[in-house]
Amino acid sequence: MVNHGLSTGALFLCVGVIYERRHTRLLADYGGLAKTMPVYATFFIIAMLSSVGLPGLNGFIGEFLILAGSFQTHPRWTIVAATGVILAAIYLLWLIQRVFFGPITNEENRNVKEIAWNEIAALVPLVILMVWIGVRPNTFLRKMTPSVQQLLQVVHKTDASKAIVASNGGVR
Repeated sequence: MVNHGLSTGALFLCVGVIYERRHTRLLADYGGLAKTMPVYATFFIIAMLSSVGLPGLNGFIGEFLILAGSFQTHPRWTIVAATGVILAAIYLLWLIQRVFFGPITNEENRNVKEIAWNEIAALVPLVILMVWIGVRPNTFLRKMTPSVQQLLQVVHKTDASKAIVASNGGVR
């Protein structure tokens, strides 16, 4: 949840930045923005790659832990979920290509102002955390271990009591 909050928070901030400059949400109105807004494009792409789950960024750690844990109990559903992750990555990479790269398709994009210092100041801590969690996840995972172990004990007790009820024909 922390990883998702960081990457989607950064993405929403980036969308807000470009909307304030162009006042449109139509992808067809963009194209070639990396030429006029390279710093903005860098922040957006880092946030997007984090969301996709690129190794070295926080999204990878979250996706890997979820898929690895899920695969142990529900391998078929995990394969379906992994397919969804791949489709999301394809869509987001297509979005990056259309919005930032290639020719400038709309004359208004030639004069779009680069990201401001206060917007950079809001994004830098998010990017630092994305990289930090991606490279050093144990800094955060260690703090969660006791509560995760306690939750697993509760889940295993519940599973054990359900198994006992099922073996007794539904009688406690």
